[in-house]
Amino acid sequence: MRLVVAGGGTGGHLFPGIAVATAMRERLADAQVLFIGTSRLLDQQALAGLGFELAALACGGVKGLGSAARLRSLLLMPGAVVTALRMLRRFRPALVFGVGGYVTGPVLLAARFLRIPIAIHEQNSVPGMANRLAGKLADLILISLPCTPPFPPRKTIQTGNPLRREILAAADREHQRAAVPTVLVLGGSQGAHRVNVLMMEAVELLQAQGISFRLIHQTGAADREQAANCYARLGIEAEVEAFIGDMAGAYSRADLAVSRAGATTCAELAAMGVPSLLIPYPFAADDHQATNGEYYAKGGGCRLLRESGLTGAILANAISEHLRNREELHTMAANMRAMAMPDATERIVDECIRLVARRGRRT
Repeated sequence: MRLVVAGGGTGGHLFPGIAVATAMRERLADAQVLFIGTSRLLDQQALAGLGFELAALACGGVKGLGSAARLRSLLLMPGAVVTALRMLRRFRPALVFGVGGYVTGPVLLAARFLRIPIAIHEQNSVPGMANRLAGKLADLILISLPCTPPFPPRKTIQTGNPLRREILAAADREHQRAAVPTVLVLGGSQGAHRVNVLMMEAVELLQAQGISFRLIHQTGAADREQAANCYARLGIEAEVEAFIGDMAGAYSRADLAVSRAGATTCAELAAMGVPSLLIPYPFAADDHQATNGEYYAKGGGCRLLRESGLTGAILANAISEHLRNREELHTMAANMRAMAMPDATERIVDECIRLVARRGRRT
């Protein structure tokens, strides 16, 4: 199968595309993949060395921009569609798979013009603007979580969010919990300053209460030194990293997570069965992190704490409450696992292959 994956701009957009492309290449020995993304360094670094053909499309987003910037983006659109047409005619894909981001639009418009089957994947519970528009063009819409507003039911399937293989492997292993519980703090790959500050305040209060715990804290580069010094002063056993490379190992040791509520992070926490206190990023587009978190909170696997009005004392009380009740943590862990969809990648590949077969395209 010749597959085009379109999208990018964030890791959340890129990773599902990489996972599906890798699985498709393993499933079908003759599979060839072209990624059409942005020229941003993030896209190039994430895709480097994976053996996929890469192409960048010059276009821009429109949401959240001023009038002049929005006009510039709109003026780029016709040229981007023409360029995408050339790319698709040259590559001759059996399927175009959109993963979100502003690059998706021109590529999917070109695919529709050429009558190439289109599938898209939405990671979040609130679709972004690109995928809301892409849903009108797509033959198949694959979602991680129930979406608001919903896509057309007749062409929508909930598959879950593709996960890194090391996470899936770790999720299959039995983990022995230590007598002293471990709290894992995640603000995203770049950290989150407000979460870091709240956690430092909370740890000082917990230490004063005599609550014993270990800490693994991904701070981002800007706050690493301050957090490390804070925990050392308090005598807390803490691993403080700007970025955690071995996330599978960190999840495996965690009894409780304090985290933002990005779609991929939530899916990983669910697969690993880590009970969580989720603090949604308040400025996420359409407040989608809050909606992501609410899905897992309703399932009993986590607790949602809104950043507005949240203090170190409130966070400390929430952590203390859960660490003191190990039986409740066990129940929350089971609830998180029950909401996981660890076979998401295989489900997506299956559905894409079925779509190509239905449309009578050569794989």
